[in-house]
Amino acid sequence: MNDFHVPVLLKESVDHLVSNKDGIYVDVTFGGGGHSREILDRLSSNGRLIVFDQDGETVENRISDQRITYVDSNFRYLYRYWKWLDCGRVDGVLADLGVSSHQFDTADRGFSFRFDAPIDMRMNENCEIDAADILKTYSEKELQNIFSKYGEVRNARRLSQVISDRRQQAPVRTTFELNEILGGVIVGDRAKYFAQVYQALRIEVNQEMECLKEMLEATLKILKKEGMLVAISYHSLEDRFVKRFLKSGSVDGVIQKDDFGRSLSKIKMLGKLILPSQEEMERNSRAKSAKMRVGVVL
Repeated sequence: MNDFHVPVLLKESVDHLVSNKDGIYVDVTFGGGGHSREILDRLSSNGRLIVFDQDGETVENRISDQRITYVDSNFRYLYRYWKWLDCGRVDGVLADLGVSSHQFDTADRGFSFRFDAPIDMRMNENCEIDAADILKTYSEKELQNIFSKYGEVRNARRLSQVISDRRQQAPVRTTFELNEILGGVIVGDRAKYFAQVYQALRIEVNQEMECLKEMLEATLKILKKEGMLVAISYHSLEDRFVKRFLKSGSVDGVIQKDDFGRSLSKIKMLGKLILPSQEEMERNSRAKSAKMRVGVVL
């Protein structure tokens, strides 16, 4: 198997997800297949698993099992493909969000500031716009907005000004060219600052927050009553988005109420935030930033 990463919160997530061994489940982030394998181990021969992944390299990790259906697409199209598959309402949806270790560690994908490579960052390599295009074509104000909103970069305005000035001389095409720019405007810890900027660009390239919004909205349409939504996130933006959805039943955080003031939300959050154990965090660096939340359809 081409191991994209060691799955985080493996037992905890699948324990919460799978309650019906004959049920239908969806893993919207297949990746290396770690969570999918665990789900299949919990299902009977009558169970079914539908998996999504937009990264073409995940094909190498596919599991040969008649119970599994592969969808080579972004999870934002969850509802569209669920209707096309005509499988009926499902028992659970698992979302292990963010970027895989494999994507970070593959130099030519351009996700990491550790390697000198074209600054790409596309999870789906068939998409037309990459990070270099954003650095070249976005206005100074647009750059400031994404650095501030998606990276929480404290000097987003200064950074966008420096990039705008630099590209008048030549486009920023590689990670190390971007690193050179960042090195002159760093605020605080170097690694954290670089990570914030790269995160902001990656989120914009892949439209991650818009995709997350559409996927969460779809879960309310496809999950059975008492169906489970399990979401593992790795940065505060994702976690706040998931938490808001589970608490309100709405991606905008607005709780709809009836004439008597009772919530009309179709989902509720179960328990508290779940974190990896200290042992798992020591064993798997990706687990250090992981947070898991669970919701149940009402």
